[in-house]
Amino acid sequence: MRPLLLFLVVVPFWTNSLIRTYALKVLMGTRGLVNGLLLDLGLIERPIQMMYTEFAVIIGLVYVLLPFMILPLYSAMEKLDLRLLEAAQDLGASPLQRFVHVVLPLTLPGIVAGCLLVFLPAMGMFYVSDLLGGAKHLLIGNVIKTAFLNTRDWPFGAATSVTLTVLMGLLLWCYWRAGKLLRRKGALA
Repeated sequence: MRPLLLFLVVVPFWTNSLIRTYALKVLMGTRGLVNGLLLDLGLIERPIQMMYTEFAVIIGLVYVLLPFMILPLYSAMEKLDLRLLEAAQDLGASPLQRFVHVVLPLTLPGIVAGCLLVFLPAMGMFYVSDLLGGAKHLLIGNVIKTAFLNTRDWPFGAATSVTLTVLMGLLLWCYWRAGKLLRRKGALA
């Protein structure tokens, strides 16, 4: 079952994210497939306004970026030694304690890597906000694009870009620290 699920996570990479975003427009439109299905089932009386909302932008970003989070988490969890969970259970740890004290620290590099792989593209995917949110719900990429192309406020656009780069550097530092902490704990064990 695991290879099939991993294959289903990777399949969206076979098409361009812009094409997938347009597909979401077809699904979530007033006359889209979702509204048509809900109307046919009698669950709603008139179409729901899903497009050009913050909800649509969030759905679009999750749909496009979810594989970038799942793959590092999968890799980190696959390396998890199940004997450690069994040992924690034998020592009387509750499921929550096993998660907090065993699973979370050992998968922290995968969590941080997933956040890194999702964060920067999410900030730059201004087209998702433009297409699904009607350019009403701005991401940092929209602000940078507007500063450079529309208002010609190059200093503001450059400052915003540099701020985003510094934030990304901080995330990389967190990833490095998490890996260093994990290696140190592994050396102590």
